[in-house]
Amino acid sequence: QVQLVESGGGLVQPGGTLRLSCAASGFTFSNYPMAWYRQAPGKERELVASITSQGSSTTYADSVKGRFTISRDNAKNTMILQMNNLKPEDTAVYYCQRKWGVTSWGQGTQVTVSS
Repeated sequence: QVQLVESGGGLVQPGGTLRLSCAASGFTFSNYPMAWYRQAPGKERELVASITSQGSSTTYADSVKGRFTISRDNAKNTMILQMNNLKPEDTAVYYCQRKWGVTSWGQGTQVTVSS
């Protein structure tokens, strides 16, 4: 079965850095464009970044552009979100997901940015 497991979240100060990982299994990872989403308390889930199946092209929400970098390693069935210069408004639960053939949402990983 399809599994997407997020990890790497934590508590950091404003300006800090985190690296989130998504471990994929149960499907041919290299065939799927992927994305990171986040959801803050009381807000709708939003698209943070996306990446094509071979990692040749990426997109970012305006709010994270220039600070976050999405990447993937298809040989390891892994997707990464490198987050630099974190801001309090980045606080949310972060999820990985396929852009199509969307599977169930996992537990996500909590990112908290606070002084």
